[in-house]
Amino acid sequence: MAKGKYEYWLTPDGLLLLESWARDGLTDEQIAHNLNITTSTYYEWKKKYPEISEALKKGKEVVDILVENALLKRALGYSFNEDKYVTVPLKQAEYFEKLDEYMNKYKYEHPDATNSELMLIKEQFPKTKIMLAERKVKDVAPDTTAQIFWLKNRRPDIWRDKQNVELSGEVNTNNPFEGLTTEELRKLIHGD
Repeated sequence: MAKGKYEYWLTPDGLLLLESWARDGLTDEQIAHNLNITTSTYYEWKKKYPEISEALKKGKEVVDILVENALLKRALGYSFNEDKYVTVPLKQAEYFEKLDEYMNKYKYEHPDATNSELMLIKEQFPKTKIMLAERKVKDVAPDTTAQIFWLKNRRPDIWRDKQNVELSGEVNTNNPFEGLTTEELRKLIHGD
C-alpha cells in the first residue's frame, strides 16, 4: 500500500464520494475497487478510520430511510395530482408586456447586442403560453403485498409465516395395544 493513500479519503471531498457510493448501493467489494485497494485493506480502513466508516454508514442510512418511506407510502396508499396542461395563444397586450420585459433583460445582460440580433430574438419569442387545464386527484390503493412485507419484518412475533406454539400439559392417547409383547402383536396380526 502506498504511504498516505488513505489520506484523500479522509478529506471532505473523499468522504462525500464514499458516502455517495454507499448511497448508490455499491457493495463493499465495489467500493474497494473504486478506491483501488483490496477488500481486506478496505475493511482495515473502516476499522482504523471512523470517519470513513461513518461516511459509509450515513450513505446507506439515507437510502434505507427513503426505501422505508416509499414502502410505507405504498402499503398505506396515497393520493397525487394528475395535471393536464394546454398551450394557448398569448393575448396581444400580454405578449408585448412579456416581450418588453424579456428584451430589456436581454439588453441589460448583453449590452453589445446588435440590432439584427435583437430582431432575431424578437421573432423567436414565443407567442403562446402553457396553462393548467385540468387537475385530477388520483388515489393509489394500499398494496397488500407491501403491507405483508412490512408487517412480517416489523412485527414478526405476530405476522411471520411460521408461528412457534408451545403446548403445556400432557397429551394422552388410549392405546389398546400398550403393554403387549412383539410376539402377542404378531399373533393378533396373523390371526393365530
